[in-house]
Amino acid sequence: MSGPQTACDQDFGKDDILDSPDMLNAKLWGNPCPFTFRINYLALLYNTPLYSWVQDTYGLKRPEYVVLYSLSLADGGSARDVSRTSGFPKNTLSRAIKRLELMGLIVGRSKAPGGGRKQALRLSDKGWQLIHETRPTFEAQEKRMLRVLSDGERQMLSELMSKVVLGAQEWAGDLPPDMTPSTKGKPQ
Repeated sequence: MSGPQTACDQDFGKDDILDSPDMLNAKLWGNPCPFTFRINYLALLYNTPLYSWVQDTYGLKRPEYVVLYSLSLADGGSARDVSRTSGFPKNTLSRAIKRLELMGLIVGRSKAPGGGRKQALRLSDKGWQLIHETRPTFEAQEKRMLRVLSDGERQMLSELMSKVVLGAQEWAGDLPPDMTPSTKGKPQ
């Protein structure tokens, strides 16, 4: 790949952000929803080069690697579990899982305990080897991202993010009560 392909491929330093396009400045610093945009922006800057590297080096598309990474954290999870925690649709993950099985990176599916159609997925030895080769790069990139924070700030950020994640059960999946789709946002 020659030169930056998208804004997220660029190496933004402090000066770059200050001189960045008006839209990026507006989204980062003048946004009425700054928390969610900044989280998404950081995730984009983190994920784009890593998943490009995985595809270029190992020939795996993002959904395929997401399945492997998810199973490395919770071996025996199902496609439904991966879908709920990654946002990828089930049909995309079904194709990814089939390819991973053909490549020998996950072992044949077995019925999950107590679970009707739910099938447990497991990494093969070859799948674990790939995770052990790739995860250090993901970890190193996160350390680079957080390098601007002191140890205490990293701890505080982790605690605050945990609090927001745990509080998500109160709002996730629904719009605010006074913003029902049937009454708000429609032209009169």
